[in-house]
Amino acid sequence: MNSYSSSSTLRSRFTTRFLQALVKINNGQEREANPASPRQVHRRYRRVRIAADKSLALAVGSRRSWSRTLLCKIRTQKRHRWALTRRNTQRHHKNNINGESDLGLRGQSRELQKLVPGSEGMDLCSLLDETAHYINCLATQVQVMRCIASSCNST
Repeated sequence: MNSYSSSSTLRSRFTTRFLQALVKINNGQEREANPASPRQVHRRYRRVRIAADKSLALAVGSRRSWSRTLLCKIRTQKRHRWALTRRNTQRHHKNNINGESDLGLRGQSRELQKLVPGSEGMDLCSLLDETAHYINCLATQVQVMRCIASSCNST
């Protein structure tokens, strides 16, 4: 299967799952007493974000570590009713004269491991492969979400 058809298949699987999730979220919104309250808006934002992550991970399947990890986090979050959050930790690194980080390859791979779910303990080659796949899938997710948003705005 070539790259275009695999991307197209991913896009269609993600779109189908994501739209189904949005319909469920929208049906739940109609039952809310005050759907415009800041709390309800934040709750819907979290639901859409989780739906997007879950739809993408399910569209990819269990072949990738990042998709298995995302699905596991979502299941755990659902069981415990905790919001899925992403770490916003920043480390302060010593900068050299040019302002570039002095991390080296090992430090850079640690930085990638923070960004790609399920990549802890991977060798560099697997980490780069997983990162490239994750970035392509996120780009697909953004394209689909933009299309959905523009079609909603045009109606």
